[in-house]
Amino acid sequence: MFSGKVHADMICIHFDRPDTLGLRMLLEIKHTAPTIPITMFTVQHSEELAVWAMRSCVWEYMVLPLSAAEKNRYLTAVVQLYELRRTINDQRKTPRIDHSPTLPGSIRMTPGHQKHQALSHVLLYIDQHFRDSIDQKELAKRCGMTAFRFSRLFKEAYGLGFTDYILNKRMNFAKELLDNSQMPITSIGYEAGFKDPSYFARAFKQFASCTPSEYRLTRQLSVPVALELAQDNATAEMLESLVQSLGG
Repeated sequence: MFSGKVHADMICIHFDRPDTLGLRMLLEIKHTAPTIPITMFTVQHSEELAVWAMRSCVWEYMVLPLSAAEKNRYLTAVVQLYELRRTINDQRKTPRIDHSPTLPGSIRMTPGHQKHQALSHVLLYIDQHFRDSIDQKELAKRCGMTAFRFSRLFKEAYGLGFTDYILNKRMNFAKELLDNSQMPITSIGYEAGFKDPSYFARAFKQFASCTPSEYRLTRQLSVPVALELAQDNATAEMLESLVQSLGG
């Protein structure tokens, strides 16, 4: 059926649904031409079949359809194989061809990445609704976790507890309104998600080391000073340029 004198660089065998006859044929080919690498392409895949291919010393076990990354990896390995078999067949030792498959994403991720992935889909919801009342238990259910596990992983992943994370989002939003609007401070508190103006004032002072009124006043006073300094610098540069031109 298959001549052992064939000088092929690679034998490729394609299976839609591997059966006993086809797998026995692969073993016969491997026995007849043991030095020729075999690539086994298969549409039907199982862990048992992959283990069988490995034990049968198949060079590559490829499950179709191939991803672009897997296709590029395989073709690169085939080119290396062709070059080696053409140029150094007479050498006893040949360089090892790296045709290791890429690791699955679930294995490649570090524990930190896994935590982020488990929580990442709720961050968009938090960003959109941090001014509303958010039920931590409900978010935990969205992630398939208990409230305790959600709280612990959230702090490990983002460095802040869930409540502090929400508070930071609200405070930064309030600071933006204080910087860029003339809204009354009470209204800003409501807009940021605080139903109690006195609690907003206390929380803001703890967050920014000053009251909302003091923060706004400081920012308003610093803007004219900055503009004045910028104008002074521009005037000085213009005068220096004029002096240099007159001196020239």
